Amino acid sequence: MQNKTILITGGTGGIGKQTALALAKLGAQVIVTGRSRASGEATVSELKQLSGSQQIDLLLADLSTQAGVRSLANQFTQNYGHLDALINNAGLAAPQRRLTEDGVEADFAVNVIAPFLLTYLLMGRMKSSPSARVITLTGGEHPARIDLDNLEAERSFVGLRTYSHAKLVMMAVMYEFAQRVHGANVTINVCYPGNASTNMTKSVTPQMLPGLLRLIWPLFKLATRADEGQSAAKASRTSVYLASSADVEGINGKYFNPQSKAIDWPKPVLDQATRQHLWAIAEQVSHLA
Repeated sequence: MQNKTILITGGTGGIGKQTALALAKLGAQVIVTGRSRASGEATVSELKQLSGSQQIDLLLADLSTQAGVRSLANQFTQNYGHLDALINNAGLAAPQRRLTEDGVEADFAVNVIAPFLLTYLLMGRMKSSPSARVITLTGGEHPARIDLDNLEAERSFVGLRTYSHAKLVMMAVMYEFAQRVHGANVTINVCYPGNASTNMTKSVTPQMLPGLLRLIWPLFKLATRADEGQSAAKASRTSVYLASSADVEGINGKYFNPQSKAIDWPKPVLDQATRQHLWAIAEQVSHLA
């Protein structure tokens, strides 16, 4: 990974932090994003010490806002000449429905619009690389269908169900993105990292679980108890593999499981008309159309 430049959103904690550590150990130049300068700089200092690499930088951005996403893209293009891998790791599972300053529901803004818009804005830098990769992390329990009438939880909001739906929408948008860059020197893939103890999972409340699942709340908390980054390190393996392995050179439009194996996309993602409709919505919401 020498001379490779990698940008990891949400890289100051959880799975993103462990991904940054592993890739830094492989010799890549790693840039992580965060919202807080103090905690971000502390994390970068820790990563440098643990990895033995000084090639770790911090960029500040609030990815819940489109201004924040655009600021991040601008910061990157002003400071780095090429981008070899973009890892869209940042995610949000909001406890209740709220709108961002753009008037977009927060889960939809962070889990769908942010990775779409950032990938779009950094495409030029990635095309400056001989071979660039985009890896976007999904999560939750994928619903059986994409509800086009409830994309921003306009009709109903249920914590983790809304989060899971937003992640499924993201998968459809990124799959469509992969089709549109086919034949270019950029590949776009999605991965499911598996369960891990992170700040996001620790912030989940019983009210965020759908219906009967609230009965298993003690088991959920047990499964997501703090483990000093061990589960996050395990969950980072597929991201690291997709960013670094020669085995996936040129592989585009695939979905990978926690064992780094390509598996079938969820059926709703395969509907072309739905994907194209979601693409048009993402463009409109992002003010690209």
